[in-house]
This record gives sequence, structure tokens and C-alpha cells, in this order.
Amino acid sequence: MRIAYLAVAGILLAAYSTADGNVTFTTTPIVSFEEPWAMSFLPDGRLLVTEKKGRLLIVTQDGEKSQPLSGVPDVDYGGQGGFGDVVLHPDYASNGLVYISYAEAGEDDTRGAAVARGRLALNEDGGRLEDLEVIWRQNPKVKGRGHYGHRIAFSEDGYLFISSGERKKFTPAQDMLQNLGKIVRLHHDGSVPDDNPYSDQGGVTAQIWSLGHRNPLGIAFDEQGRLWNVEMGPRGGDELNLVVRGENYGYSTVSNGDHYSGKDIPDHDTRPEFAEPKIWWTPVISPAGLMFYTGDLFPDWQGDAFIPGLKSEALVRVEIDGDSAREAERFDMKKRIRAIRQGPNGAIWLLEDRKGGRLLKLTPAKS
Repeated sequence: MRIAYLAVAGILLAAYSTADGNVTFTTTPIVSFEEPWAMSFLPDGRLLVTEKKGRLLIVTQDGEKSQPLSGVPDVDYGGQGGFGDVVLHPDYASNGLVYISYAEAGEDDTRGAAVARGRLALNEDGGRLEDLEVIWRQNPKVKGRGHYGHRIAFSEDGYLFISSGERKKFTPAQDMLQNLGKIVRLHHDGSVPDDNPYSDQGGVTAQIWSLGHRNPLGIAFDEQGRLWNVEMGPRGGDELNLVVRGENYGYSTVSNGDHYSGKDIPDHDTRPEFAEPKIWWTPVISPAGLMFYTGDLFPDWQGDAFIPGLKSEALVRVEIDGDSAREAERFDMKKRIRAIRQGPNGAIWLLEDRKGGRLLKLTPAKS
């Protein structure tokens, strides 16, 4: 990969090219934020952007920001916790519903992720979320501020999927009486579908779609309608998984990484009853999101998965071949990348992490 820098209208752009020169793109910085975490495009092309401390903003593609929207919940900010994902209902154009995730305080210094939905009412200054209702919570709330997960995705047939981290507690990922360390599947109103794999067991167990996850920070559907997730391993062993109904992905019984203490965790291949990742990374890439590209601006990338990296400060491109996957390319972005979305015209949009994180637009570089 090669990077060249050029200034256009006073803005420093970065032009990236692959090793073989087949695909190039230019990265244009749009606007910066306090501590951005997630984004989604509205039908009119503007973006909803969450900031970790609890602000929800409307942002134009030229970088004009609204006043913070009112009606958002209080968030428990600290560590990895705060405001999380923002996703539109599949029928947003007719119902105006927006789904948000966030860290929520509990009793006795505990906390957990929650997902709420509300109706977005827009005005000239921005707008507000009306009739906000919590439709899902991590159960139980625990102490600490790590591994919330809380990414949101809708399937083509309208089911709501939520990734739920194991909150750095290890064993909940295998505990069927908790929804920590799981991916859950719900109706859009938070009720449990009758055809979930464990629906007959009731309680939070009925929510579970898959289990044995550590910190799943990206979930997305490919063009075939299959669900994939990326999650952080411990010391090594970041994973890309094809998520299958009722499957157990093994954490914390198996992992291709080890505990931070240095204690060994058996690898996946020692326990064939657990589903193995399609790709695993050591050294880690610290995956923070997941997107499948379907646009026309980068035709060579159609169907590929893209993973934004935190510690790796990279954008990782993954080629999918049936049930197999391989890392095809890695772009050095020089900053921690927190989120990724495909824009309405096929451009790829990124959010950098932490204070001052920028909104970036990736478009094909002119030859």
C-alpha cells in the first residue's frame, strides 16, 4: 500500500493505493467530534452520530453539525461505556423509529448495556427523540466498565440483532441464564421470536441466538443475508465469525489468544464442538465494527467485508468466498478507527476514535 498526501482547498487529503495499483481511494476529513462512537445515514443523506459522553448529533455530508438532540437517555460514561450504536428501523421512512445503545447505571455500582428506541422528530436546529422506551438490557448488570459490545443490526426480514459482550467476566459467555457474551435476536419491539433456538426456555435464555462471544463490536449481514461478527480476543485471537443459529463460539473455554495474565486458553482446534472463527488475528487488529460493501464506487470491492481497527489503526479488507474468508488488504489509517458505514452514493465513511475523532469520507482517487 502507498499513501500520498495532497492539499485541496486547504484540506489535507490522503490518497491510498494498493500494492498492485488496482484500486485507489482518497480520504477526505469532514468534521471532528468530542468522542464519536457510531453513525447512521438518514434518508436525506445526513448522518446521525453518537458521541460517547451522551450526545446525538445530526451532521451533513459537508460537516455542518446540529445542536445535540434532546430526549436521549442518561448514559453511564467511563472506561468503554457511554453512548453506543445508532441504527434506523428498516421502515424508518414511515415510522421514524431510531434505535440506540448505551451503558446504563444500576444499583450498587453496577452497570450494563441497554437498547432503546424512539421516534426522531426533526426541526431546523436538529430535533429530539420522542417516546423513548428501553426494549432490551444486559442481564445481569455487573461491576466494571468494559466489554459492552452493544452493536445493533437488522436482518432483511426485520429481526433485531444485538451483540452483548461478556463484560470482562469470562464465564457469562457460556452461562445460558445470562445474556452476556451472546448475540441476541428479537422482534423490533424487543419481544422474543418463537423460532429462536432456545425460545422454549423463557427468560433471557430465549433471547439467545448464539453464545460464547467475548467482546463483539461489529455485526453485519452479507449480501446473502448471513450474519457475521467481529470480536476482540484476549491477548491475541481477534475473530471474524459466520454467526449460525444456536452455535457456540467457545469463549472463554477456547480462544486462539491467551489471558492477559499469560495463562493459556486452549485453542479452538482442541475442542471441535465449538465453532471456529473464519479468520483470527495475532497480533490483534482490535476490531471495532463491520461492514459489507455493496456500492458501485468501488466495484472491485463489492461483497467484501471491511473492519475498522483500533490498536491496529487500520482499515482491513476481507474477501469472502462461500463460508471461507481471508484478509486481502490492510490500509494504515494512522488513527484508531471506531466505526464504518457505506454512504448513499457508495462512498465509505469512517469515524476515528477518541477526542477529536474525525468523520472521514473515502472515495476513488482520480488517476
